Parts: sequence; structure tokens; C-alpha cells
Amino acid sequence: MFFKANKEIKTEDLKLSDYDKIWTKFCFLDETGSLGNRQEPYFTIGIIKMTQPYYLHSKILYERTKRNFYDEIKFNKLSKNNVEFAKWAISSFFETRSVNFYSYSISKQSDYFVRNFDSDPWRAYEQITLKLLDHALGNQEIIILVADHITTPKDVKFEVNTKKKFNASKKRLALAGVCRFDSKTNDLLQLVDLLIGAITYDVKLSKKLVFGSKYKIEITDFLKNKLGVKTFIGGFKNHNFSIFVDKTDEIK
Repeated sequence: MFFKANKEIKTEDLKLSDYDKIWTKFCFLDETGSLGNRQEPYFTIGIIKMTQPYYLHSKILYERTKRNFYDEIKFNKLSKNNVEFAKWAISSFFETRSVNFYSYSISKQSDYFVRNFDSDPWRAYEQITLKLLDHALGNQEIIILVADHITTPKDVKFEVNTKKKFNASKKRLALAGVCRFDSKTNDLLQLVDLLIGAITYDVKLSKKLVFGSKYKIEITDFLKNKLGVKTFIGGFKNHNFSIFVDKTDEIK
């Protein structure tokens, strides 16, 4: 095994020469529920963390070629033409070793959100990302963040601020870098979108904020069955999944 665990060495004392004692992991981040859209009550950020993205990414690419299927897979674009491929992609994630998923869902009407972020949605995006990264980071790990591209004001420097603040909080090199990509070009970002889309949709269904779309419900139920849960309204946690849903929700 390449990675050599040594609990006697404190994480902050690791050196570059200790490369065989440091896990380097990739985090793929996407969001659902525009912060700037008042009509969208919930906002969710999700992260898939993995050591070797190659295996799952190449598996999806091979299946796309095999099926001659090249459409972008997004939760809000689910239809009879892509729902089976979406299920296959989610199943492939469950079959992949050394992967973890983290998500944070919050109502934009919640006490916490209004008190901390209501006047600055971009600060909310940055702070929730930092919360998730803090939860995802393991001992003796350095992570690399690949995030979905979203259009931001010119003065918002998400990539720069996230790396600087996260490393400062850990007092070590914990986040090697942050880079944005259009999710249309990356299947792993699209997979995050499917997972967080299903989680958020289940919460909205529970609150009767949506009437229910056949294919969205199909994928939502598919994910819940995979995890063995009836609802995500109270969150969920197991060895690989950590799903947090804010409890200061004012939407009844």
C-alpha cells in the first residue's frame, strides 16, 4: 500500500518529503438552488471526495460511448431519455471504492441564513463551502477542489478566498487549489448535481413546495432506496454519506 499511516506525526508537521504519508484527494463541488433567486427557497452544496477520479470518470465515459449517449445529466433536465442513464451513474458511484459524499442544505428563510447571509449571498456560498470542506478533510490529507462554474460579480474571488481562508484555518497546506469547470464538460460534477438535486427535491416534496415530477421522483426514490432511508428531511449519515439539512427552517 502506497499510503503509510503514522499517527505519531502531527498533520501540521508533515513535510513534502513525507509524500507517502499524505493522501491527496479530489473534491468535486456543485450547487443547486440559486442564491440570487428569491423564488427558490432551498440552497444545497454537495461534494464528492475521491482519491482516484480516473476510475469512475473513465467508467462513465465508456458507458456513454457504449450507449452513444452524450447529453448532460442534470437533475432539472431528467426525462424518459436520460433517467436510466442517471440511475446507472448513481449506481456506479455506490460501486466505486474510497468515495465520500457531503452535502449541506439550507432554507434561505431559515434563522441562520437570514442572520448571517441574507444581504450577501456570495458570502453564504463561500462560507458553506468552507463548512463542507472542513467536514470532508481527513487527517494527513491535502485536497484539491474542482467546482462547477457559476457567473459571479467581478469582485467575488471564490477560488482565491476559499484556498486562503481554508489553509489559514488549518494552519497548514490543506487545500492545494481551487478551479472551476463548466459541469457540461465533467461527468463527476454532473453526478454531484444528481445527488444534491434528489436530496433538495425530497425536502421540497416533504414541504409540499412542488407537486412532483415523475422522473425527478423516480431518481429521488432510487437514491433513498440505495441508502435505505424514507426521507432526507432530517439529514442522513453513514460511512460514506453525510447529508446535513438545516433545522432552523421556517418553511412549514
